[in-house]
Amino acid sequence: MLFGFIFFDREFEIAFILRGFEFEMIDNFWRNLPRPFFVLAPMEDVTDVVFRHVVSEAGSPDVFFTEFTNSDSYCHPEGMKSVRGRLIFTEDEQPIVAHIWGDNPEYFRQMSIGMAELGFKGIDINMGCPVPNVASRGKGSGLILRPDVAAELIQAAKAGGLPVSVKTRLGFKELSEWEDWLTHIFKQDIANLSIHLRTREEMSQVDAHWELIPEIKKLRDRIAPNTLITINGDIPDRKIGLELAEKYGIDGVMIGRGIFKNPFAFEKEPREHSSKEHLDLLRLQLDLQDQYAEVLPRSITGLHRFFKIYVKGFPGAAELRNQLMSTKSTDEVRALLDKFEASVNVVESSETV
Repeated sequence: MLFGFIFFDREFEIAFILRGFEFEMIDNFWRNLPRPFFVLAPMEDVTDVVFRHVVSEAGSPDVFFTEFTNSDSYCHPEGMKSVRGRLIFTEDEQPIVAHIWGDNPEYFRQMSIGMAELGFKGIDINMGCPVPNVASRGKGSGLILRPDVAAELIQAAKAGGLPVSVKTRLGFKELSEWEDWLTHIFKQDIANLSIHLRTREEMSQVDAHWELIPEIKKLRDRIAPNTLITINGDIPDRKIGLELAEKYGIDGVMIGRGIFKNPFAFEKEPREHSSKEHLDLLRLQLDLQDQYAEVLPRSITGLHRFFKIYVKGFPGAAELRNQLMSTKSTDEVRALLDKFEASVNVVESSETV
């Protein structure tokens, strides 16, 4: 029996339902995506339903991933309450993929069925998280050192009928590990493999190894021609992603940290954006944060990390950002934005007189 909860929001048509389950094989949505397709990378404490909607407003990717959801918590009666906010999505985000982590095959089996019941279109397994307290326990990138367990998790995750994908790195410590590790994953018959083109040891401290893409593609073509390849690492926006796709012939492009430098990274026709457009995105995030506050609690300090995305590149941005970092509520943030934009309007009006 799966543990769940009921939560309805009529405006956003969200429904999470506790019930018994039945499932049938679900279509592999990956096959119907454009080539290349673009994906917003799963990022802890970032890619929740609030931020995904902000990104969608700025320029939507083809696929959304949730932030990380712990399978241990999901399968525990009390733990489920702690992860429910991570699994909230709205239908206009489809196709959306549940990004999960852990190392218990039975929990993955249960969770895959639960994700199908909730309406997710796919399930993605984290085998790349480099955080020490995850990797040291044999989870995330730690699964690179546990290939047998990694294979068991993939097969267990297929129980719900959703297409299963994996996000991983080139290896744990040495770059030379990439061929054996990716060969092992390709043999598991997955829908898509997203590869952060660095090892766990390298973290993000070196340039992504784009030079290995041709060899990885040859390996895929030989072992698992039906598995799609999505590349990740040092890709700032759609323009660079398209260039890489044309050069290397990969299927998909995943953008992660690039969204912090440019919230419009996915827009199909790049252009310059005004300070008002950036601040309007911040206002949208504030409104959504308030909308989801009960089921998706985030402290104001947790919101502070997002200010650098929107408040930059225009006169007075640095001072405004410093002021925003001292705020203690979304209303305080709005008040500062109102004051700043009013002062800008006064200056602009005086200049046109």
